[in-house]
Amino acid sequence: MTEQHSHRFERGTDGPKVIVVGVDGSDSSLRAAAYAAGLARRQHALLAVVYVQPVLAAGAALGVPVAGTTDEIAEDLVVQIRESAERLKGIFEVRWEFHTFRGDPYNGLVTAADELKADAVVVGASEQAGHRIVGSVAVRLVKAGRWPVTVVP
Repeated sequence: MTEQHSHRFERGTDGPKVIVVGVDGSDSSLRAAAYAAGLARRQHALLAVVYVQPVLAAGAALGVPVAGTTDEIAEDLVVQIRESAERLKGIFEVRWEFHTFRGDPYNGLVTAADELKADAVVVGASEQAGHRIVGSVAVRLVKAGRWPVTVVP
């Protein structure tokens, strides 16, 4: 008698283990982080909070201290996340990590999702009018078709 292993269902392995959420300090990204935190808590998944530091060569050429500014944004985001986690301690427990990547938001989130082995990606809806023409980061992530993507308004 031969045993067939195809199409076997494994109990307890459904659902995401790593949820990546992109944050940039905007209201929609902070709502996305809150949504992703709830999802991570319910799924007992790791929440990977990702800030993509923009690389602005033109700004640097004009003498704008881009790296220092984006480092300050990253530090401020970590403070906000830690404060929120501390306020909810004992009521709302979630495992989380903070990561920064450099680049444009789309490529930074793709790199983050790949390196962190994301099972799902959560982002805020774009608040920029021009994205209706060019395509937002969220739309580009959905079109990549590599992870389930949730867009939070």
